[in-house]
Amino acid sequence: MSEKGKCDAGDGFDLENLRLSQNFRELVGVKKLLITVPVRKPGKQDFFRVRPGEDWRLETMVLEIKEDRETYLVAPELWPELPGELVPKVLLITINRQGVIAIWPVRLPGEDGRQDNWSRSALEAADLGRRNWIRLVANMSLGGYEIYQATRDDLPEPIWPDLSFQEILKIAFQDRFIKTLDHSAIRRLKGAA
Repeated sequence: MSEKGKCDAGDGFDLENLRLSQNFRELVGVKKLLITVPVRKPGKQDFFRVRPGEDWRLETMVLEIKEDRETYLVAPELWPELPGELVPKVLLITINRQGVIAIWPVRLPGEDGRQDNWSRSALEAADLGRRNWIRLVANMSLGGYEIYQATRDDLPEPIWPDLSFQEILKIAFQDRFIKTLDHSAIRRLKGAA
């Protein structure tokens, strides 16, 4: 190093060579791992897509703990044990423009076939979101969701993770899969926790 604090080019201490490039993950072999998948409705300011294909959706029963804003996946053998507590939902995979993967639970019609405007408009949005970037905004006066479609035609197609639907669900519900009646969420419902 020279007296004025400048580096000698021959010592390898060149700031331009040391500067981190935009594609640094590719250069050092870093792979982004998916370890968290939120279970929630897309944010009202997020443009998102829904993973198309019947293999990328699951119609099932879930337990919703409203106070905690938590959704639990429940093993089918427990469904008869929890009358009035479970809700029929379709679980869909979404991705927003920032590349965040999420599971969107949308209510299905009940046993009587009835469906409210919130659920109906959410399912319509999900259908449109399979082909287009959309945004979903609640309209209380309407009693349902308004759907906004991106007007730019040049938005890129989403880059979905290289994981199966089962793997994504397992990540999303890793500590929220109820397999026994001894689960803390069930004990809480029964006043035992």
